[in-house]
Amino acid sequence: MSMTREEWQAVEDRVGARVGALYAKGDYTVSDRVDELVAKQPDAPALVYGDRRYTYAQLNDAANCYAALALQYGLRAGDVASMMIENRPEFLFAWLGLLKIGVKPALINTETKQAAVTHAVSTVDSKLVLVGAECWSKYASGDALFEKFPTVVIADEESGAVELPDGVAEFDDDIAVVAPEKFRELRAGLGLADTCCYIFTSGTTGLPKAAYITHGKFLSAGEIATQRASIGPEDVFYCVLPLFHGAALMSLYSTVLACGASLVVRRKFSASAFWKDVSTYGVTVFQYVGEVCRYLVNSAPVAEEKNHSLRVMFGAGMGPDVWRQFVKRFGEDIHILEGWGSTESNCSLMNLDNTPGACGRIPFKDKSIVRLIKYDLENDEYIYDSQGFHLECGVDEAGEVIGCVHRADGVFVSPFDGYTNKDESNKKLLFDVFEKGDCWFRSGDLLKHDAQDYYYFYDRMGDTFRWKSENVSTTEVAQQLTACGDTEMINVYGVKVPGCEGRAGMAAVVMKEGKIFDPQRFYRCAVATLAPYAVPLFVRVSGEAQVTANFKLKKVDLRSQGYDPSRFEDDLYVLDHRAQSYLPYSEQLLAELDIRPFSDE
Repeated sequence: MSMTREEWQAVEDRVGARVGALYAKGDYTVSDRVDELVAKQPDAPALVYGDRRYTYAQLNDAANCYAALALQYGLRAGDVASMMIENRPEFLFAWLGLLKIGVKPALINTETKQAAVTHAVSTVDSKLVLVGAECWSKYASGDALFEKFPTVVIADEESGAVELPDGVAEFDDDIAVVAPEKFRELRAGLGLADTCCYIFTSGTTGLPKAAYITHGKFLSAGEIATQRASIGPEDVFYCVLPLFHGAALMSLYSTVLACGASLVVRRKFSASAFWKDVSTYGVTVFQYVGEVCRYLVNSAPVAEEKNHSLRVMFGAGMGPDVWRQFVKRFGEDIHILEGWGSTESNCSLMNLDNTPGACGRIPFKDKSIVRLIKYDLENDEYIYDSQGFHLECGVDEAGEVIGCVHRADGVFVSPFDGYTNKDESNKKLLFDVFEKGDCWFRSGDLLKHDAQDYYYFYDRMGDTFRWKSENVSTTEVAQQLTACGDTEMINVYGVKVPGCEGRAGMAAVVMKEGKIFDPQRFYRCAVATLAPYAVPLFVRVSGEAQVTANFKLKKVDLRSQGYDPSRFEDDLYVLDHRAQSYLPYSEQLLAELDIRPFSDE
């Protein structure tokens, strides 16, 4: 399936033409796209959840109820309504309904709690919060949120009823809905450059940031995917990734809307149910993250994994070893489109020809806005030439991937929409990169490219690492863990675990003088204050903090030592949910927890 540079570029040229045609529409929104689909194919399948099935007309009717609800609470175009709902039809009903009247949904991670959920709801100035009953306890753990923000709870049969305090309403779909023409009037004037929604993304420091997602950015993601893969209205998409993330909503659902296909939503990923679902629903397209694929290749065989309907997969994080195992076991004819990008980035890459491990290719650099620039990881600084400009990486040299925002003459190439926090937005921009006056988006990701200009993900820069397909901010985790008490200093970083995508969290703690590390107390604190993926897998109790001359916490050496106790003298503990504690490291414990011994390879 190997493609020549010319064949590859021809696909990218079609992508550019399709996106250009979209932006030529100007005053066009996601809701306009949905209206077109409803008018064109009202009885076509749109959404499946278990045994619940919705046509495009039924999906639209359900969304109208949420638009009416928002109007009932006084929301108007430009206002923000937060959503905290797990993967179920009500998520899409609410999201689409809010967009109908120009309200901007802010999508809150369903694992968020306490200070993080308070921050998320407050930072976007929510005028209304829609909370799934399954998320109520986490939402209620925030700082009196339901007293400060109008809150409506959406019942969930699977999680059962919840007891609600006074002032918190429960959604009732028996609500008066105005004519659809009225909705269009209320969002009149909104277009591709306006904010569609906010998606929270973890940065290198602090609490999650709310990234602006414009209608153009959302819709163009779908247009791009339809050109890079052979996808059409007859396809059935399968969603197991959380819809509050850019991967599932912006990458997957935008593609569903781009071609008028149907979407199968599952509450949470299940390796044992995956191929059964593919068979039951006739799934043809799946969006993955690397961790999901690893679970699948390690799962017990099932009859449905043979002669299946799945033919296209796109996503990120599938390493070459898992890739080869996946296609060998489940079919060489599955088209895997491994990509690189992020929720807020102004550029992306995608592997079009199934080259294992590659996340994309730049066949002709002069036609791409993506570059790799040199970065000194050890000293945490860029490398410049004699004139003070950045240097590009050579073959097999890791560097930060950047995307051109505007040229030196000020002409915009691919805008960076940024975050609600302007200071955080500015941190993602580099100026005077290759010439005075140019501006580039800095991704914080390190990639390499080979002699054929295939690109491969190498690592995250700075303090953020990925675990269980989530970005983990070491600063945020360390800040939350200070509540555990008796610690003088906490240094959080990621360590490689053989056989796993990303890095697992490790906390190197220094106790206050005269205090002793209490593994059960630390466990209780970590589980209570952090999302499951952010809870450190390992704790290393150190006698003194390892800092640089300017008192920055050292991480490079600590990462290289991993969780191999032969490389250091500190006490090492391993997370064990069975014991509800951290237990002293032993090879037997690792084996029981199905964790391989540490390796540099």
